[in-house]
Amino acid sequence: MKMSFGLTFRSAKGRWIANPSWQCSKASIGLFVPASPPLDPEKVKELQRFITLSKRLLVMTGAGISTESGIPDYRSEKVGLYARTDRRPIQHGDFVRSAPIRQRYWARNFVGWPQFSSHQPNPAHWALSTWEKLGKLYWLVTQNVDALHTKAGSRRLTELHGCMHRVLCLDCGEQTPRGVLQERFQVLNPTWSAEAYGLAPDGDVFLSEEQVRSFQVPSCVQCGGHLKPDVVFFGDTVNPDKVDFVHKRVKEADSLLVVGSSLQVYSSYRFILTAREKKLPIAILNIGPTRSDDLACLKLNSRCGELLPLIDPR
Repeated sequence: MKMSFGLTFRSAKGRWIANPSWQCSKASIGLFVPASPPLDPEKVKELQRFITLSKRLLVMTGAGISTESGIPDYRSEKVGLYARTDRRPIQHGDFVRSAPIRQRYWARNFVGWPQFSSHQPNPAHWALSTWEKLGKLYWLVTQNVDALHTKAGSRRLTELHGCMHRVLCLDCGEQTPRGVLQERFQVLNPTWSAEAYGLAPDGDVFLSEEQVRSFQVPSCVQCGGHLKPDVVFFGDTVNPDKVDFVHKRVKEADSLLVVGSSLQVYSSYRFILTAREKKLPIAILNIGPTRSDDLACLKLNSRCGELLPLIDPR
């Protein structure tokens, strides 16, 4: 399956204009959601019983919960980034060591940011936020960096891999809102323009090397250091204090629900192992197989936004 999404970014009369040839309609959003069977009423009842019996429920979410908001993931069959293209995500070591790679990353991110930051929560995000407000959801751990849980109002939340809406200085640790950095990019690149095709999961787009070559990247306003999104790139590790914090939340829970994750990366899978050691019941809602299907007492292959709103958390 070949999918092309054009996005032109240019400067006009001192202001930047994004001209997307693709809009987030229901049809286009569905392009990023893998095929799934119709809802099985018996499975819905089983999940309802699982949630009803849970008193301290921990939920772990992955990219599969956000595909219904129009954000592609990496691994979904036929529609994920790995299936659509031979491109691979940026590696932490490459970003830290190479100025050209940082330049390429930020140019792509600059073009993709207006669209990425405009994505909104879908019914699955809103359902989990409601569960929290009603006292059903004890803690929420997300692997996603899109801030959609925060936009939906979730507060008992750990962003395991960080958040694209924050920028971090690699030298002094100063944090900056991503929107502020976007304004600095615009000032430094008043005549730069680019036309991109293809969306990546983490807020950037695909550009040619020629387009990237003239793009100017700002430094930290505090110390002049290199800037990086406050996320865990591939090849990096999650902060140990954050890992310990999540392990404690898992041990305090009485059940664990996985939503939209294949659990292929160890940063999330290790918490499943902790839940197994605690003999917690585990349910998994994900289209396609996961690394932990054999550890789950319940596995559902359905759209997150279609199933979760059907569950009564009271």
